[in-house]
Amino acid sequence: MIKIILIVLGITIVAFIAVQIFAMNSQNKIESYSYTLEKSFGTFEIRSYKASLFTSVKLPSKDYKKVSSKGFSILAEYIFGGNDKNEKISMTSPVTISLEDTMTMMFLVPKKFNKESLPKPNQSIIEFTEEPEKTVAEITFGGWANDENIQVYKKKLINLLKEEGIKHTDKFSFLGYNPPFEVFNRKNEIIVEL
Repeated sequence: MIKIILIVLGITIVAFIAVQIFAMNSQNKIESYSYTLEKSFGTFEIRSYKASLFTSVKLPSKDYKKVSSKGFSILAEYIFGGNDKNEKISMTSPVTISLEDTMTMMFLVPKKFNKESLPKPNQSIIEFTEEPEKTVAEITFGGWANDENIQVYKKKLINLLKEEGIKHTDKFSFLGYNPPFEVFNRKNEIIVEL
């Protein structure tokens, strides 16, 4: 009996490690929201992002867990073929969520598409959003994101900017880089437009 338990445990551990290696390797191949590093302050950065196109869904909630789950399902359905052409669209990184009373979740549109060439979503709640060029301040944290640690790092970023005398808007966003099944090397960011 103990031998069987040890074999099952060994197989489970090997499968878990294989999934984690696959997840880390997959991240390296995903197109991402590119930026130019303007200045690093050690604990936070100033970055410039180019104008980019996103698929987005606005949800009437400021609860991160609700928005991340529902928004991801809606946008994932679209990119996995839930559109007028049944066309699959590559996943990109990071997933962006505006930190407002009505949160908007966004997936970066791969560069091979423009607004006209994107397939029409099956769900009318999905929109195409053109984000303008912008300069932001950014702070990174690890682990799984939740409302509490998002607020903690948002406040840290506000205080760090205040210490440096850097003015910002109140336009904050959360950026999440990892799929939910990835356990190691999780990366999250809070950004605010300057």
